[in-house]
Amino acid sequence: MNTKPSRGQLLIISAPSGAGKTSLIKALVEAEERIEVSVSHTTRPQRPGEQEGINYFFVSDSEFASLRDKGEFFEWAEVFGHFYGTGISQLETRLAQGADVILEIDWQGAQQVRGLVPDSAWAFILPPSIDSLKARLQSRGQDNDDTIEVRMAAAQAEISHWEEADYLIINEDFDVALAELRAVVSSLRLRTSQQRVALSELIHQLVSP
Repeated sequence: MNTKPSRGQLLIISAPSGAGKTSLIKALVEAEERIEVSVSHTTRPQRPGEQEGINYFFVSDSEFASLRDKGEFFEWAEVFGHFYGTGISQLETRLAQGADVILEIDWQGAQQVRGLVPDSAWAFILPPSIDSLKARLQSRGQDNDDTIEVRMAAAQAEISHWEEADYLIINEDFDVALAELRAVVSSLRLRTSQQRVALSELIHQLVSP
């Protein structure tokens, strides 16, 4: 059966810090063809092991402000004193070429995207308990106790927006959570709006007299 490439899907994935979002997204990209993560701009310092243009585009506060004022960002938000933004041109190019693109953003950015792209999907990843979330943050060894408390407060504020999402995934068992995330991707690809393009020839044959 011949199929035509259709415009890619836009999937927002949000989670409180420490819920395992980054690891799940990495595994999802490795497991699924035609899916990739949008690379955001950020003003936060580059961490050890991060690569320019792979993890983020690292820019100064003034560079970020200039891009924002020129309308170059699809969405942007301030998180823990640093700015994050998704570039319009890069995102539109990849979607037009048929890639399913993940936006790894918080609830503020998700709300902006939903307003601009109503057919985007939003998946929220939650920890199995508040204690497990704190334990994960502590096990990283990246933050002192005061910073962890700030992150915990921010995490609960993030979680309070769970009802706005289309899908909820509990990351208690990594493999189960990954399977559920893959199921979300599969469901988006089976949308009528997607299949209308991909199966246009077949549908024409089936409905033609």
